[in-house]
Amino acid sequence: MAKQIMPFFTIGMNLPFLRNIENLKGKRVILRLDLNVSIKDGYVFEDFRIKKIIPTLEYLTSKGAKTVIIAHLDKKEGKSLEPVARYLFPFFPKLRFLPDLYSNEAKEEWKNLPEGGLILFENIRNWKGEEENNPVFAEYLASFGECYVNDAFSVSHRNHASIVGVTEFLPSYLGPLFEEEIKNLSKAFDPSHPFLFILGGAKFETKIPLLEKFLPLADKVFVGGAIANDFFKAQGNFVGDSLVSETNIDLSKFLSNEKIILPVDCRTQHKGFRYTKKPSEISVGEKIWDAGEKTAKNISKLIKEASFIVWNGPLGNIEVGAKEGTIEFAKMIASSNATSIVGGGDTITALEKTEYFNKFTFVSSGGGAMLDFLANETLPGIEAIKKQKHPPKIPKPASKKSWLKKIFS
Repeated sequence: MAKQIMPFFTIGMNLPFLRNIENLKGKRVILRLDLNVSIKDGYVFEDFRIKKIIPTLEYLTSKGAKTVIIAHLDKKEGKSLEPVARYLFPFFPKLRFLPDLYSNEAKEEWKNLPEGGLILFENIRNWKGEEENNPVFAEYLASFGECYVNDAFSVSHRNHASIVGVTEFLPSYLGPLFEEEIKNLSKAFDPSHPFLFILGGAKFETKIPLLEKFLPLADKVFVGGAIANDFFKAQGNFVGDSLVSETNIDLSKFLSNEKIILPVDCRTQHKGFRYTKKPSEISVGEKIWDAGEKTAKNISKLIKEASFIVWNGPLGNIEVGAKEGTIEFAKMIASSNATSIVGGGDTITALEKTEYFNKFTFVSSGGGAMLDFLANETLPGIEAIKKQKHPPKIPKPASKKSWLKKIFS
């Protein structure tokens, strides 16, 4: 039996959100954010995720909350969130950055935190209890607040202490950015048609659930990026040194599906020279790096006709600067009349500084979280809020009088 699709008004109606807290003045709030941004030479290089959470911080400070921010940074970006603190300080002069969760300074600053004040703790993943979801560590984190707010959608597919564990000890809520993600991504579960699903990037084994989920829902599914190489290989084509999945994946059930569209040409590189070739023309030592111009031309008609488009994952190897195909697709989608939802870390990296970035209907802050939510219609971070031991009381909206009672009251 197919899984029953649950639209946002059903998913969200039983979830507590930050806006449901009636009085935040003086309240100690633990706020989980995703501040995992690119940092170069000690400075924030890409600020998309920071910009997305600034309204949440403004809301909490304006309401007089005493906010403790918990966030992480991937190892490839470094170990310290200090550059992020420097970025935020001009917006929030009351912000304090504390490098040690357990120091006397941290406890003293927390004790004297003023209303509207903010504390940003150091990279939470510097403590091993975070990724282990250690209950002792989670309880210690919880000791800094009276309630917990998760506004880190993009990391809520992780079973970590600051995502799942803290909800065991405090009344817990989802933040406005999280609410926005649920509301927009849930549109894909009951889409308008024609519906075009675009799937790119790498790590095909993580994206098979999406293909299985959306092939029945979508009118067409375009497969690009490195995962298209797996299809080329399954078709019997030689793919040279192109990136393919390390595990053997049986694609036989997908190859004959008429809904799936693959690139008809590819931008490649071999010994420092670049070419555009058909997938069947790849030679020894050659690498497929991006989708070609004919592919973009072929897909343009589907984009123009589409009413709804979901796109996750770039069409080229962003790490080596292969952005052409991704930008060509972005240009077409941005100029279409379709409702467009775009996400994925590398996709954002490729498009953030282009003129098309702000023309999509919605840009998700999630990469893996977006994939997991679309595939499963929930995340560990959502389930933890739903099943928390100390569920907060959500104020019921004031009853509305009928127009007749209003006249005679």
